[in-house]
Amino acid sequence: MSRLLNDLAPAVRPLVDKFLDDCAAAEIDVLVTCTLRSVEEQQALYAQGRTTPGPIVTDAKPGQSAHNFGLAVDIVPIVNGKPDWQGADPVWQDVGEIGEAAGLEWAGRWTTFKELPHFQMPNWQQHIVGAAAP
Repeated sequence: MSRLLNDLAPAVRPLVDKFLDDCAAAEIDVLVTCTLRSVEEQQALYAQGRTTPGPIVTDAKPGQSAHNFGLAVDIVPIVNGKPDWQGADPVWQDVGEIGEAAGLEWAGRWTTFKELPHFQMPNWQQHIVGAAAP
């Protein structure tokens, strides 16, 4: 699993750069936790809570995640020097709105499987026509 911004697809990179710059301008410290994810890594995450121990963390099977194509980024805000993984701090709403204003789709608005840390290229499937997941 990569955290490198250079592993993002060229189509989404400017949106993510703006998002991160705008978070910094708002004095919100965020940590990038995932950019590109292999099919094997996606399978392991999808298995979690289903066939392997742990909580369910994704509804996306391999090839169904924007991460598999470098078209998504996961972040966590740093609150009082610590990552807020649970979304307990109101800063998450600000982060979500900043991401949306930068042109990203925020999974914190999803109704079926809400993922606060996840931001992706809107209509990301249109950017992979003819491409295979890594």
